[in-house]
Amino acid sequence: MADKKEKAGEAAAAQAGNGTQPSLNILAQYVKDLSFESPGAPNSLRARESSPGININVNVNANPLSDTEFDVNLTIAAKAGGDKDVLFNVELVYGGVFRLSGFPQEHTLPLLFIECPRLLFPFARQIIAECTRNGGFPPLMIDPIDFAQMFQARMAEEQARAKVKAS
Repeated sequence: MADKKEKAGEAAAAQAGNGTQPSLNILAQYVKDLSFESPGAPNSLRARESSPGININVNVNANPLSDTEFDVNLTIAAKAGGDKDVLFNVELVYGGVFRLSGFPQEHTLPLLFIECPRLLFPFARQIIAECTRNGGFPPLMIDPIDFAQMFQARMAEEQARAKVKAS
């Protein structure tokens, strides 16, 4: 009985801080763009002596839809091949509509560029894996991505750009 009263008190204290309990909701998830190319097929499907080089690029963008709703797009592009030969090229833009409410303003950007893509990533990873498998290649299983590090690098880049413009 005491545990229930304690938890109710903690919840009331959290709500008393800014009037609402902070919440992050996923309203929708969708494939915005998906492209797969295998220009050398069927020759590119032959067994190889060595594994091809794979270059993976990841980007995150966020656009406000309203004061509390945001469209977050996770873009993943992967290209496999050697110097001249491209085995496959796959690009996915996977989006999600998120509602953020009750968070302090300074938490909005980290939520949009770290937490939201972290929630989208497993679905995008699965789509990429199935796409490459359906293209005749082994599924491309992308390693987990450190979105916090990506966000910090992006903020440092923007601060450096702002300093250059100011001088």
